[in-house]
Amino acid sequence: MIIIFRNARVWDGHSSDTIDGACVVVENDRIQEVGSRYTAQGNTQSIDCGGRVLMPGLIDAHFHACSPSVDIFGSGHLPSSLMANHAAKALAGALKRGFTSVRDAGGGDIGLALAIEQGLIMGPRFFFAGKMLSQTGGHGDFRQSDRLESCSCSSYSGSISLVVDGPDAVRLAAREQLRKGANQIKICITGGLSAAGPISMNQFSSEEVRAAVEEAATRDAYVMAHCHTDEGARRSVELGIRTIEHGSYINQDTTAELIRERGAYVVPTLSVANVFTNHGVELGLDAQALSKLKGLEESMHRSIEVCSRAGVKLGLGTDLFGHQFHSRQGGEFELRGRSSKNIDVLRSATSINAEILKKSSELGCIRPGAYADLLVMEGDPLKDLSLFKSPEANMPVVMKGGSFVRNSL
Repeated sequence: MIIIFRNARVWDGHSSDTIDGACVVVENDRIQEVGSRYTAQGNTQSIDCGGRVLMPGLIDAHFHACSPSVDIFGSGHLPSSLMANHAAKALAGALKRGFTSVRDAGGGDIGLALAIEQGLIMGPRFFFAGKMLSQTGGHGDFRQSDRLESCSCSSYSGSISLVVDGPDAVRLAAREQLRKGANQIKICITGGLSAAGPISMNQFSSEEVRAAVEEAATRDAYVMAHCHTDEGARRSVELGIRTIEHGSYINQDTTAELIRERGAYVVPTLSVANVFTNHGVELGLDAQALSKLKGLEESMHRSIEVCSRAGVKLGLGTDLFGHQFHSRQGGEFELRGRSSKNIDVLRSATSINAEILKKSSELGCIRPGAYADLLVMEGDPLKDLSLFKSPEANMPVVMKGGSFVRNSL
C-alpha cells in the first residue's frame, strides 16, 4: 500500500519554515518521496491535507512508562503484571498524543519494547535505559528513612531504580542493563526532589561514573545523567556523559560552553517541575521536597537561556509521573516557549531528540528513507505551541511507521 499526503505544508524537522503545496509519499513503513507532485499508481490511498502542516512525529527524550503514581516507593511493590498494564496505558496515551518515539529514563525494559514491536500493546518506538543506577542514599534510593528495612545487608531495587556502590558494582549493573537490551544507561549525578539528600549533593565518585561510561561505550551506547546543578553538569561532561537530564541550575556560561564543546546535550523537563510546583501539597509532598521546588521553574528557564546562548543542543523531555498528569505531556511545548523560540522547541522534540537517540536519518525528520512517523496538525505549530496540549482536537492524523494511529481526514 502506498499512501500519499498531498496539498500539505511540510515542516521537515530542521528548516525554519514549511514547504507549501507539497506531497509526501509513504510506502510500507518508510517515506519514499517528498516533492511537489506525485502520480498515483497501483494500490494507493490519497490524503488531502487541505493546506495543513505535516510534520515529523514527536520524541519525548525523558519519559517513564512505569510511572502510575508519584509514589515511586509504593509503585516498586506492585505486581509486575499490574505494572506492565500501567505501562501499557502510559505508552498508548503517549502515542495518541503524537509522541511516536520515547526514551525511557528508568523502569522500562525489553519486555515493553518487544510488546510494542510485536503489536501486543500500542506504543511509541521505545528506547529504554533499564533501571536507573543510584548510590546508596542517592536520588534513586527511594527507601524511606523512617521505615525499618527487613535486612540492611541488601540494596534497594525498585520500579525505576537500582542502588549500587563502588566502581565494580556500577560496572556490573551497567553490563546487566546492557545485557538486557538497554539502549542507554541512566545514572544519578546529583540529588533531586526525592528525600535522599539535597539537590546540590554530588553523587557517585568519578571512578564509579567512568565505569558506567566505559561499559556503555563498549556497545556504542551512552550514559544519560540525572543532574540538576551547574557543578554536576560540568562534572558530567568531563567524565564522558552524553546527556544531562533536567540541567535546572546551569548558570555559568563557561559550563554551557564546555557542554557544547564536548558535544553533549541538555534535556530540560519543565513539565514535572510545573506539576509538582502547582500540585505538590495535594500530592502529599513533604516539607523537604516542597522547599526544593521554590524557584525551580524560574531557574530551569534561566538555564535554558544560558545553554541556548552558548549554542548547546537542547532536547525535550517531560518526566511526568501519575496517570492524572500524563495527559499534560504536550504542555511541555508551551512551557518551553517561554524561554525558547518556537522553531527551536520543535527542533528539540524532533531532529535534536533524534540525534540524542542516534537515529538522525530515520526519526525526527521528513526525508526519503526515514520512518513514516508523521503528524498532520490543525493550526500552525511554528506559531502556536499550545496546539500540542489538545492532540485529539489538533492532530487529525497520527501515523507511526506507515500505520495510522488516528486519521480523521
